Amino acid sequence: MEQATRIRYYDASARKKAPARARNMHSEFLRTGRILRYEERWLPDEKRYMTHDEVADRTGRKLETAGYKTHSHLNNFHRSIQFPSMIFHKTLEDSPHLGYCHVTASKTSFDMRRQILWSFYFANFFAEIGGEKDGFFVEIDPRYSRMYFAIAMNAVNGHAVEIDRSVHKDGLLFRTHDPKVALKNVLTLGARTEEMRKLIMAM
Repeated sequence: MEQATRIRYYDASARKKAPARARNMHSEFLRTGRILRYEERWLPDEKRYMTHDEVADRTGRKLETAGYKTHSHLNNFHRSIQFPSMIFHKTLEDSPHLGYCHVTASKTSFDMRRQILWSFYFANFFAEIGGEKDGFFVEIDPRYSRMYFAIAMNAVNGHAVEIDRSVHKDGLLFRTHDPKVALKNVLTLGARTEEMRKLIMAM
């Protein structure tokens, strides 16, 4: 059985500067009064290949920075809707330039009988959420660079342990590539009153 080819990454920002003898030192002296023995020039790009761990680390830092900004936007909407900061990320094993970030978790009630625990995430790609026998993400779509989604979770002692697949399709509460739509959905889940939900949906 053939092994899958691992993606190779290189640092496109790694360009070196080197001194080069100035061609027109005499005319430069007459123009500026300075003697320039060397001028900087850019060497041709030299690819510095990166390990998958380096790529995953760089991806993770970007995801968590965006995660903190997203959490701040949510909590700045209204003082009655506040979410805990629960920022952590994961990258995809064979494609470490792709990953997702958990932003927060909370509870909501769709009726008077049952409270739903949910988690809010975003990813730097768009995909379907997998079924029980599939991976977490399937059919990754490169056309969109972001995906925001919330998933219902089952809990033990208040901690999310698995997707609650009894809620909607595969536990998915919403999924979108539009950050404004995501913001409205999360705020609606966090709103405590019907009046506040109506105000958010009217934004």
